[in-house]
Amino acid sequence: MHTFEPMRPKREALGTGSFGGLALVIEIVIIIALLQTSYDASSLSTLDSSSLYNFYVGVALMMFVGFGYLMTFLKAYGLGAVGFTMLITCLGVQWAVVVEQVMVEKTFAFQLDFMDILNANFAVAAVLISFGGLIGKIGPTQVLVVTLFELLFYCANKIFFLTNMLNIADCGGTIIIHVFGAYFGLSACAFLGPARDELFNGSSYNSDLFSLIGTVFLWLFWPSFVAGGLPAGTNGHGVALLNTVIALLASTVTTFALMPFLTGNRLATVPLQNATLAGGVSIGATANLAMGPGVATIVGVVAGAISCVGFCFPLIPSSYDTCGINNLHGMPGIFGGVVSIVLPQFLKDTGVVPWNQLLGLVGTLVVAIITGAFTGIILSIIDGPALPFHDSSYWDAADDVHDGSMSPHVEPPLTPVADDGTNCARGLVRGCRRH
Repeated sequence: MHTFEPMRPKREALGTGSFGGLALVIEIVIIIALLQTSYDASSLSTLDSSSLYNFYVGVALMMFVGFGYLMTFLKAYGLGAVGFTMLITCLGVQWAVVVEQVMVEKTFAFQLDFMDILNANFAVAAVLISFGGLIGKIGPTQVLVVTLFELLFYCANKIFFLTNMLNIADCGGTIIIHVFGAYFGLSACAFLGPARDELFNGSSYNSDLFSLIGTVFLWLFWPSFVAGGLPAGTNGHGVALLNTVIALLASTVTTFALMPFLTGNRLATVPLQNATLAGGVSIGATANLAMGPGVATIVGVVAGAISCVGFCFPLIPSSYDTCGINNLHGMPGIFGGVVSIVLPQFLKDTGVVPWNQLLGLVGTLVVAIITGAFTGIILSIIDGPALPFHDSSYWDAADDVHDGSMSPHVEPPLTPVADDGTNCARGLVRGCRRH
């Protein structure tokens, strides 16, 4: 009987290196900065009644559960996906609060309210988007570097360029968050380079199911993400909630409708996990405008189509863009930016300056690519995982974690293939996937 030689991951990982000490130093620096601050007590008594805390909970759930579980599609990287997402969120919120408030107030002696915490969560979303391209290829020390550097560049771009200079309209972060996060991450991926091993860059049946949990959480709480920064009880806030829900509905149906045409008359997991959310990405810049349900539906349909086609015929291979952030956040983000340039010209009294929207979109792309390249170069200097896309590089994982071993009665793992148009039909968009 023919038997297969087991292929097991190398367990002699080097550990986390200087990660623990560096993380403690960063936390001490944050403590020193926050000791000089105080709370803005004027808004605390109405915090719960204003619904601000409820929107924060929705956005935080998107960070911890939505992004975390969306990226559990990798068959041997569930702990890394959820664990590093938790680290990025908790460190990033603290760091973003300090950085953004110092840039705005020009002092460390600022007053902190809950909107600052919510804005910090929005900032962290950009880092988590970038992490989607880097996931599996970077270790915990590199995660710290990405979080610290990207939030510095993100806050500078948002405050000094997009807000102070241009005052662009982008309540849902289409340009500010999604475009910046996607192309910062892709640029960092390009300069970091592909992983040394692609064996575990793929999914399993169970990992795809866990990933869908993240999709559902993101879908449900996306309206809170888009409208959370707007004053509750205003028309703009209500319109943003409605437009976001309608766009998400449209992108979901469009994704399901297009999949059979693009995947050999089959349904595929990758567009379902991602392209269904594209309507929320694209509607963000114009969500608070009274465009009407018909236009919101059109935005959702086009966004879903762009994303679905992108995942079925990826422009960037998974060896560089692990999670397909160009297809979910990059291209739909650019489309949403274009919508914010064109749509206000057909509506009355929007206060949106199309030229500023165009400058903001192009400028953000340039800033994201340059700063992402700089960060990618730094990442390439730091040691990465001994075994990419596998938890055993850094985590004390249970013994039954996917280790690549094969019994005589199990089909061997698929050989890595290029991301061509046939991959989606076989469920092979993100590297190697089983049927």
